[in-house]
Formats: sequence, structure tokens, C-alpha cells
Amino acid sequence: MSDTNVEDASAAGGSNRAPAADRDAAEQAGDLAAGGDGGLPAGEGEGGEHEASTAKGEEGGKEEGEVPEMVPPDVSEELVASMVEMGFGRNRAVRALHFSEGGGVDSAVAWLAEHEEDMDLDEELLVPKKRKMTAEEMKQQATDLVRRAKERRQQEEKELQKTQERERVRYGKELLMAKKKEEEESLKRRLEERKRDKEEEAAARAKIKAKLEEDRKERRRKLGLPEELTEEEKAELEEKRRKREEEGGGKKHGPRYVRPVGTLSDLRARLVAMKHDAPSEPAFKTACATLLKYLGNIARAPEEDKYRRIRLANAAFRERVAAVPGAVEFLEGCGFGRSADGEFLEMAADGVDLELMNGAGGLVDSAIKNPFFGAL
Repeated sequence: MSDTNVEDASAAGGSNRAPAADRDAAEQAGDLAAGGDGGLPAGEGEGGEHEASTAKGEEGGKEEGEVPEMVPPDVSEELVASMVEMGFGRNRAVRALHFSEGGGVDSAVAWLAEHEEDMDLDEELLVPKKRKMTAEEMKQQATDLVRRAKERRQQEEKELQKTQERERVRYGKELLMAKKKEEEESLKRRLEERKRDKEEEAAARAKIKAKLEEDRKERRRKLGLPEELTEEEKAELEEKRRKREEEGGGKKHGPRYVRPVGTLSDLRARLVAMKHDAPSEPAFKTACATLLKYLGNIARAPEEDKYRRIRLANAAFRERVAAVPGAVEFLEGCGFGRSADGEFLEMAADGVDLELMNGAGGLVDSAIKNPFFGAL
């Protein structure tokens, strides 16, 4: 082969060669220190020109600029045979194994796939003959390998730190968004529960009010009276109300004359406190059921004294009502008061406020049926 062809082959090989994968720096440094062959061809790498000049001087004064000796690349004959069996030409197999730099048959085949358009794939590949490196060159190359490995490790650590910081920021943002979404959903649920609670309370109040009105009409029908109050009866009730006000010094007294909204608000607060302080959920519901029965009896028959008088020492009352803190106070808020001897809770006949009874009954019914009662 002519000098021109040799130069062309060398140039072709150099243009297609992939950069070698970094090997373990410590192993390569050890190999070099032990006197192994260097991995750089003469005239390549750091200090290549100086090494080429030194090599020419050692070979007996070859003329400056003389082309180095070209030899076939050192590749595994076993791998070459394997690729030939696969249908690749020998020159093509040698070239692929050389430029895939020890990656094996798979890497060589991949290299051929990437360079299938190259014109010189089937030409014999010649590379500059490797010369044995001097101790100084091996030391320098080992130092360079260690330095490059250290720089690469530092660069990887920096990239890792940047990645971790980005992940930390991203995770923080996602956590804040998730927390905000959860708070919004929680607020929405509470508003919905409160709305449902009010609707249930209003429905229960209306139901009790309708029942009381129907009972009143029924009693009047049984007595042979018209369902609605006559003018005389309305005037009589108004007169009674006026007398009560005069007897009280013109001041409204008792739960009948307390503003219903404010009174119901206080009663609701007491029910909520009862639910929180009750020994158990069943005990709270038992107390509420008993309170609802008391209020219902009074609303149905306000003229019956037995419904407006409760013995505090009664075993059933103590077990079902008084056992829950705040239950007695709830009854007092509905218009009951303690007797002079302290043995009874009593409500005066003229102190019965049907509107208050209805509202209180609605609250108690809601406390029994609504699992979220008092949650807000």
C-alpha cells in the first residue's frame, strides 16, 4: 500500500473512532505504574508531538515527518471469527471491533449499523504501531487519568446536588398545593355539613310545628270548637298576656319572651357542650331522646301539670338525663326552674312557650339524627 493510501486509511480510522469509555482511574494508574503498554498511539494525546519525536530518535534517526509504521489493530480473533460466522467480512469485523473499543460483538454490530454508509468499511484497517511508553509518560498518563476521574466525580456530584435541589423545590411546591387543596376541600365539606345541618334543623322544626298545630286543631275538634281560635279567644289570650306583663313590672320574663333566635342559639350551644362532655355517644342520644319526649309532651298538652314537673331524684331521670353534663341546664333554658325545696324541675302553666318548645325540639331531633351535629 502506498504512503498516500496509508495516510487515507489512518485518517479514515481517526475520523470514525468513538471516544473511549472512561475506565476505572485507579486500575489504569496501577497498570501504567506496573509498566504496561500505554493506550495512546505515537503522536496522539497530550505531549504527542514530543513522544513522536522521541520515538524517531530512539529508532536510529529516522527522518523528521516520516509516517509511523502501520499495523493491523490488535483485536480478539475469537470475536472476529464470531462476526465472520454472522456474515460480516473480516475487514469489516476487524474495523468494527477496533472502533467499538472492546465493547464486544454487540457493540461492534451497533457500530456497523451507525456507520453503514462509510465507504471504507471493507478495506483493511491499519493503525500506527503502538510503542512502549517510557516511565515518565506512564506516570504522566496515570496522573491525567486520576485528575480526569476526580473532575468527572466532582461534576457528577454538582449535577446530583442540582437535581436534588430541584426535586426538593418541586416536592415542596407539590406539598403546598396538596395542603391548600385539602384545606379547600375540608372547608367545602364543613360548609356543606353546616348547610345540611341547618336544613335538617329547619325541617325538624317545621315538622314539629305542623304536628303541634294538628294536635291543637284535633283537641278543638274533640271539644266541638272550630279549629281556629275565635275572636273572643284571641282577645282572652291577649288579655292574659297583658296581665302577665303588668304583674312583672312591664318586663318580659321567662323563656316565652326571650327572643327565639337568641334562645335557640343558646340551647344549641348547650347541646353541643352536652355532646362533647357526654360519657359516650349512646348516653348522649339517650338523654336527647328523653329531652325530646319531655318537650313533645309539653307541646302536645301544655295544660297537663305532670308534663311540666320532673322529680330530680327519679332513678330514670338521673340515669337517662342527669348523667349527661348540661342536660339539666338545657331543660332550664327551655323554661324549667327548680322548685323551692329543690326536689323538682317545674314549668309554670303560663310560662309555656310553644314556639320555644318547637325550636328546642327541632334542635334535639337534629342532634340525634345528624352525625355531624356540633362539628363546626
